[in-house]
Amino acid sequence: MTAPATGSGAQMGAHTGALAGQAATPAGTPHVPGDAAARVLVIACGALANEILAITRQHGLTHVALQCLPAQLHNRPEKIPEAVRRAIHVARPHYGRILVGYGDCGTGGLLDKVLAEEGVARLDGAHCYAFFAGLDVFDAEAEAEPGTFYLTDFLARHFDSLVWRPLGLDTHPELRDAYFGNYTRLLYLVQVPDEGLEARARAAAERLGLAYARRVTGYGLLQDRLADL
Repeated sequence: MTAPATGSGAQMGAHTGALAGQAATPAGTPHVPGDAAARVLVIACGALANEILAITRQHGLTHVALQCLPAQLHNRPEKIPEAVRRAIHVARPHYGRILVGYGDCGTGGLLDKVLAEEGVARLDGAHCYAFFAGLDVFDAEAEAEPGTFYLTDFLARHFDSLVWRPLGLDTHPELRDAYFGNYTRLLYLVQVPDEGLEARARAAAERLGLAYARRVTGYGLLQDRLADL
């Protein structure tokens, strides 16, 4: 696992397999009732599962199913494009439309190359922090404070298992400066305000020795994009 890049919020996760559909097809894709041409599949990072499911429920998107790839793919972003391609190939016979719930996510344009070849769109933005905050807002935040480490609700909830322990900080706290010495603040992008998660985010900032800030984003561009499906 590599150290987080300054200002990138290069966090990783282990959430897998959440489905909005009610069952799985023999090919292994989630399934929702109705004609295949009318069904939509969102192939997304597992770190977005709770938010995507909440949006589909809120908007009554019963024709939309969700298939999540392991969030720990962010440890090896070069593997994301082909993992997404394989999921598209499996799902294509069962859905009239597919949307990929990733940003570029550190693939250096390789995911966009795959999606252009497959004729499938993805969410706008470089990563989930940008489409939660809004592209312009995120750019402004990043420009104002380049040394920012970002948390979402998912990452605040799983900070120990996704950041602290995988980086070895539980046993070697002296590595904190090697990983986070160029950071100046932790910015918690809040999807759903929750006192417990806020306390976790504040504690994470304190443990990392960073100033704490928060911005309530809601679901941002993710909600806008999914509501149009």
